[in-house]
Amino acid sequence: MRPHAATPAPAGDFSSLLNKVIAGVGRVILGKDEVIRLAVTCLIARGHLLIEDLPGVGKTTLAHMLARTFGLRFQRIQFTSDMLPSDILGVSVYDSDRSAFKFHPGPVFSQVVLADEVNRATPKAQSALLEAMEEYQVTIEGDTHALPQPFFVIATQNPAYQIGTFPLPESQLDRFLMCLHMGYPDRAAERELLLGADRRELLQQLPAAINAEELTIIQARVPKVHTSAALVDYLQAILAHSRESPLCQNGLSPRAGLALLRGAQASALLDGRSHALPEDVQTVLPSVIGHRLQPADDQSAPAIAELVSQLTAVPIP
Repeated sequence: MRPHAATPAPAGDFSSLLNKVIAGVGRVILGKDEVIRLAVTCLIARGHLLIEDLPGVGKTTLAHMLARTFGLRFQRIQFTSDMLPSDILGVSVYDSDRSAFKFHPGPVFSQVVLADEVNRATPKAQSALLEAMEEYQVTIEGDTHALPQPFFVIATQNPAYQIGTFPLPESQLDRFLMCLHMGYPDRAAERELLLGADRRELLQQLPAAINAEELTIIQARVPKVHTSAALVDYLQAILAHSRESPLCQNGLSPRAGLALLRGAQASALLDGRSHALPEDVQTVLPSVIGHRLQPADDQSAPAIAELVSQLTAVPIP
């Protein structure tokens, strides 16, 4: 039975719906079940998702699939070096008939926004998303405009060593609940991809499994998933370990702790449980904290991977 506004549904009902979404997306994005699961976890936790990988591994297709299976309005923004904030947010144009300015909303006014190759735009253009991602609104020429709900940003990012990229500042990275890497498919999945139907045709054939109203109900249920005092102790131990480590410049912030908590609650709901476990924290931890940690001056990126492994191994109370 599907959830409705009058009677809250059990966690198991939510899990059944969400796993139907994961199965549907998995029929198009082959061999990436764990990535799909984490992406859905991020969405129901009301977070935003950053996907970093090489071109051509399915980042854009995943964004299309999530929008379609959740029945959400979708807009794709191709980020380029000459992009302006108004290209994202919209612009006010003078209406001579009314002798007043009229606001024309930009593509950010959608429920799922794909910021494709976000690090090819300048920091000025990148910053246009900051208020939208944090406050679910945009302010233009002193006027505040609310964004549609649910609102979910999926940004794709090319590796930093590629030509024409601008690093995302820490304040921008911190707005993303998770950062995922698609990676190459395994041999069997790649063979099916090469010999099977065109992914774009499959995308058009896939029906919506959940609508926007049901997604809103599920998102409201996530913060109500029970977290014990012992689980909070475990989260705080992880945060404290990161702040004491010489491998990174700064430890995890309280916002990162909240992201870990929401991610764990969403993971529990996806498994059909009304309480979060340490295993839920460990499931989401690498994707929640990896992009928030900056290497110390004399360290390199592998040091961050080592620190993530250390945090995953923090003893459970």
